[in-house]
Amino acid sequence: MTNVTSKLENDILTIFIEGVIDTNNADTVETSIKEQMAANPSKSVVLDFDKLDYISSAGLRVILRLRKSLSDLKIINANPEVYTIFVNTGFSEMLKIEKAYRRYSVDGCEIIGTGAKGTVYRLDCETIIKVYKNADCLPMIHKERDLARRAFILGIPTAISYDVVKVGDSYGSVFELLDAKSYTQLIRENPDNLDEYIKSFADLLKNIHTTIVSKDDMPDIKPFIFNWLDEIKEHITEEQYNKLYDMIDKVPNTLNMLHCDYHTNNVMMQNGETLLIDMDTLSRGNPIFELANIYITYVGFGEADKTMVENFLKLPYETAVLFWKKFLPVYLNSNNENYIKSVEDKIRLLSYIRLMRHYARRGNTDHPSYTLCKERIPQLLETVTNFNI
Repeated sequence: MTNVTSKLENDILTIFIEGVIDTNNADTVETSIKEQMAANPSKSVVLDFDKLDYISSAGLRVILRLRKSLSDLKIINANPEVYTIFVNTGFSEMLKIEKAYRRYSVDGCEIIGTGAKGTVYRLDCETIIKVYKNADCLPMIHKERDLARRAFILGIPTAISYDVVKVGDSYGSVFELLDAKSYTQLIRENPDNLDEYIKSFADLLKNIHTTIVSKDDMPDIKPFIFNWLDEIKEHITEEQYNKLYDMIDKVPNTLNMLHCDYHTNNVMMQNGETLLIDMDTLSRGNPIFELANIYITYVGFGEADKTMVENFLKLPYETAVLFWKKFLPVYLNSNNENYIKSVEDKIRLLSYIRLMRHYARRGNTDHPSYTLCKERIPQLLETVTNFNI
C-alpha cells in the first residue's frame, strides 16, 4: 500500500510518499499528489522519498509531468536504489535530487564531549560522530567541513569528516579516528603526564595562531566580541562600556587563524599524533580573543560554581585551574611572572565580558558568577588599559 501525505511550512509543500510507485498505482499516486498541491498552494514542492522503496518507469513519468508543471520541484531522501534509478535515467540532471543519509544510532555510545552546538560520541574504536542539536543543521555541517578542509590545506592537523548521516531527527558528521583519545581522557588516565600534554596542547595552538588566512577563508572574530559587549551594555556603566569598546576596537585586526572552541575535549591523540576536531567556529583575528575563551572554559565558569567546568570538561576543577596556570607560560614562552600576570589580567577582563553576557542573556542576574563579573570588571579596568599581548 502506498500512502501520500503532506506538510506545508514556510511556503514549502513537502509531500511524503511511502511504499512504491509502479504501473499499478502511478495514476492514483499522481492524483493524490495533485490533490495535496491543490489543497496547499505553495511556491515550492518537495517530494520526500524517505519511505519510498521503489519507483518504476510509470512512476518516473509521474515525476516528469510534475516537473513540467512546477517551476520549483525537488526530491529528497532518495534511498540508494531509488537514487541509482534517477541517476541512470538522467533525472538527476534535470532536477535536484538528494540522496538519503545513512541512519546511525548513538544509544549507549560513550560521550567524548558536549558543546553549544552538538555532542561528540565514540561509535567504536575507529569512529566518532558529532551529532548536532539543531535539526536544521545541514548548512552548518557543510560549513564546518569546508572550514576543516581549509585548515587541513593550511597545515593544521585536522580530522576531516568523511560522511554526513542522520541521527534521530538531526544529523551528524562521522570521523575516522582509530583508537584516538581526547586530551581530557589522557589527562584523567595519566595525570603524571600533565606537563607533556600541556606542551603539545600549547604547541598546536601556537601552530594555529601563526597560520595566516585570507579574509575570505574565515570570518572575523571581532564582531562577535563587540556583540558580547553590546549584550551587557545595560549591566555596566556607560564609562565602563566606552572604555571596553575603545580597548577592543584598538586590538589589531590580524589574519591569524583562531579555533575559538579550543579545549582538551576537542584535541585528540591518535598514534602519537595530535589532531583537532570541531571546526565550525574557525575564525580569524587576534589570539587574545582565543585565550579569553580558553580561560573561561578552564577557570572563569568555575570560579563561582566549579561544577560548570567539571561537567563540561569532565576534569576536577582543581586540575582545570592547574592546567590553565601551567599552559599560559608555555604558550607565552615566558617565565616572567609580572608579564604573565599582566597578560592574564587582560584575558580575564575579556572573559568576564563573555561570562556576564552568558548569564545576562538568560536573565540569571542573581547567579554568583554574574555577581563575580560585576565585581571583577571594574576592578580590572583600574589596571588594564589595552588588550595587546
